[in-house]
Parts: sequence; structure tokens; C-alpha cells
Amino acid sequence: MASLEMQAPKSSIARPAVQIAGLRKSFDGRLVLDGIDLAVSRGEIVSIIGQSGGGKTTLMRCINLLERPEFGTISIGEETIFDDGKLVCRELAKLRQRVGMVFQRFNLFPHLTAVENVVLAQMHAAAVSEREAVERAVRLLTRVGLAKRAMAYPEQMSGGEQQRVAIARALALGPTVLLFDEPTSALDPESTGEVLRVMSELASDGMTMIIVTHELPFAKDVSDRVIFVDGGHIIEQGSPAEVLERPKEARTAAYVGRYASPA
Repeated sequence: MASLEMQAPKSSIARPAVQIAGLRKSFDGRLVLDGIDLAVSRGEIVSIIGQSGGGKTTLMRCINLLERPEFGTISIGEETIFDDGKLVCRELAKLRQRVGMVFQRFNLFPHLTAVENVVLAQMHAAAVSEREAVERAVRLLTRVGLAKRAMAYPEQMSGGEQQRVAIARALALGPTVLLFDEPTSALDPESTGEVLRVMSELASDGMTMIIVTHELPFAKDVSDRVIFVDGGHIIEQGSPAEVLERPKEARTAAYVGRYASPA
């Protein structure tokens, strides 16, 4: 299998790719994250599962500072970006190149073609020349199986195709970490399979990924570690077999019993 464009190699480093300590976040006085501690090693695939409203998406959005926590520390590689309630990172645009995010609803520009969506991200966020941006966009669209759809507009594409364009757009910025927030929740089964295939290839190529998902069979197959989050706390974590087949906590077992079987 060919390596993905801009992919960082696996290596042993002194600090995790992502490290979070004591993270807290509230909305309108309601505590959504309550003292989250999490370390993700370089090249590790971590799936976060749990009921809606449990804090999973908020945690993801805090990692690249789309949401500002109230307390705690967040580090990306060697750089601390948030410390003890204070924003340390001064270049959020550069942070979001390193920590790419793929959303539930694609967030493509509707007036731009697939290739233009991938090109624009590079030229605006990374100051890449137009020629280089186009060449990279074409390579990445080919890599996610959309070479023949490069000139299609979002309204002309299926949900799965749009999500694969969004993945190509995130990869074009050369991230060290990719965050996926329920990337298949808006898709039909066929489109879900297309997106999960691309994500599996990313995992095989060593991309560090944190994935919020209800697709438990996929999480079992692709993850190094599964984390169950509920009520703003990490309730349980371990290998996919430990959490999804032999959960220790009653809340984890109840959730897994509901979602584990393929639809």
C-alpha cells in the first residue's frame, strides 16, 4: 500500500503526540468535561465512544482549541498550547494545520469543486503555491478514490464522497494528528463503508488519529485503544478487546451491548 501524502513516519519520541491533563470545560454552568487526562502516542489510533452529550465532541474541539477549556493543560508533541487555564498557543492557524479535524457535516465550500476545496485550504492556511497545491490536491483525491470526481461540486457528490474530500483537505496540510468527529454519522451504509476504508488505510500508514465514533466494529478493528466517555469523565479505557468484549464498568457494558452489533 502506498504511503499517504504528507504522512509523518512512526517514531519513538519523548512526549506523546497529544497529552491532556486535568481538562475541564463548562457550558452555561454545566460541566461537560471534568478532569480529563489523556495521552496519545505518535502513530496510535484511539477511538472514543459513549452516549451523545457525554463530552466526546467537546473534548475533540478542545484539542485544537475550537473550544477554549477553563482549566487543564494540552500539549501537541513538544509544544504546550494551553496551560492552567491560559492560552499559550499564539498561532492557531498553524496549530490547526498540525492537528487536522474532519467534521460530521463535511464543511466543504459549496461553490468550489472538490479539487478547489483541497487547493484553497493549502493556499490560505499554509501559503502553498497554486501549482503545488493543485498537484497535491490531485494526488490526495486520487488516494481517497476520487480522481474522477475532482471537478464535481459538493451538491453533485454523495455524502461519502464529500467526506472523503474533507479527509483529503485535512491531509493536504500535513497534520501530525487527525481528529475525526463522528465522520460517518450523516452517511448511508454504502458511504460509511467508503469513508471507513480510507480511515483504515490512514491507520495502516501510521497516522495518529483520535476518532469519536459509534461504529464499534470499526473501532474494534482499527484502534490501538478504546476509551469510553460518559458524563464528562473517562469511565474506562483499554484495548478494543478489553473495552468492547470484556468491559469492567456497568455503563460501558450497557453502551457496548446497545451499539456493538453491526446495523
